[in-house]
Amino acid sequence: MTGQDPNVYANVNGYYPEQGQIGSRVSLHGDGKYRWSYEYSLFKNPTVFFLIFKIFFFIVLGIFAFMVILRITENGNFFREEFLGYLKVFGFVLLGMIALVGVSYLIYAAIMGGKYSVIFEMDDKGVNHIQTPRQAKKARGIGEAAAVIGLASGNFGMAGAGIASQTTNMYSDFSKVKKVKRYPRRNLIKVNATLNHNQVYAAPEDYEFVYDFIVSRCDRIKK
Repeated sequence: MTGQDPNVYANVNGYYPEQGQIGSRVSLHGDGKYRWSYEYSLFKNPTVFFLIFKIFFFIVLGIFAFMVILRITENGNFFREEFLGYLKVFGFVLLGMIALVGVSYLIYAAIMGGKYSVIFEMDDKGVNHIQTPRQAKKARGIGEAAAVIGLASGNFGMAGAGIASQTTNMYSDFSKVKKVKRYPRRNLIKVNATLNHNQVYAAPEDYEFVYDFIVSRCDRIKK
């Protein structure tokens, strides 16, 4: 990502990179924060697809559980045959959801230019995942459209996913982090706290540094 127009990264959280741009390598800046950029292909890296799938899966699972609980509450008797019937419906809905998410993801990837571009800021207190301004604008537009279509059609799952997708940055406070998982093959580090699951990417040459830096400052995780 070196050699790109520095204005692409200008005014992210109100700063201009000190050396004219943020490079893909991790660098320490005068304000005490490490900054770097990362970009990957949405068609080759499945991380965003898995994230979207999880959102819809738990929405469908929640609806299924609600239907089963409601049936038990109303009748008091819930036979094995009824449960299998509900489970069959859930299976069909799940297959339809996979197809829908797959098509939606391909459309999303095409609109985003086939790439996911992000900037990271990190210091002793936490790490911030910031989608680049150009992509953030597109992501908000997609989210707003999905939310409107979902509300208009009565599909509250789509509406909720659309609203959630408008969040274009996520900050992880190290003092609240409970788990850090490493996925070196995808250059990914998952930094998880309650109701806050962040995804930090770093190039192979910086991966171990970023991982060790995060783990050493998260006092609540098991070392």
